[in-house]
Amino acid sequence: MRTRQSLVFLGAALLLSACGGAGNAPATLETDDQKASYGIGLDMGRSLAPAKGRLDMPAFMKGVEDALAGAEPALADSVVQAAINVFSQSIMEAQQKERAELGEKNQAEGEEYLAENGAKEGVTTTSSGLQYEVLTAGDGPKPAPEQQVRLHYKGTLLDGSEFDSSYGKEPVVFPVSGLIPGFSEALQLMNVGSKFRVVIPGDIAYGPSGAGQDIGPNATLVFEIELLEIVP
Repeated sequence: MRTRQSLVFLGAALLLSACGGAGNAPATLETDDQKASYGIGLDMGRSLAPAKGRLDMPAFMKGVEDALAGAEPALADSVVQAAINVFSQSIMEAQQKERAELGEKNQAEGEEYLAENGAKEGVTTTSSGLQYEVLTAGDGPKPAPEQQVRLHYKGTLLDGSEFDSSYGKEPVVFPVSGLIPGFSEALQLMNVGSKFRVVIPGDIAYGPSGAGQDIGPNATLVFEIELLEIVP
């Protein structure tokens, strides 16, 4: 099990540090071994982050010391495995609860933002809840769901933090129907040459699952979209 392996590796690093090993010296990240060692440490730390505050350090270190010394384990494997299963389940349930609470918070903040934004002059709200504001009106054709488009875009959260952007790079090509529902809907409202500011509610964005580290569950997203052309 990866959790057990990570605990042993991290425990070994802590033990070496506690014994006055290289862990007390400033890290040097020049050679491939040093860079790889740093990467392994990052991976271990990230895998153990959910358990932060739950690890009993004396028991943790005893397990590492017994393993390194080749000593007889103080607990049978079956006992250890049962305890790890309970431990892992508890952490998973805590994460699920935290994510559900975050989803409720994001949804409430999104609803408040949409209500305020929808009342602004020039903002149109569609039947799906999508909101858009025409920043530049183009005079080209509108794309159909089966087409591809070339565009520039910038995506931000409600606090203004940017999570993705094509600006400063080459324009991107997307299939109109291969995106989150709100983005696909917005593209079909745009004439080529248009630039829209779009607010996408969580239920037509990434929903309860969110996306990556930046986009939380039920997050309402804000995009600036510049439709450059329909790709033949």
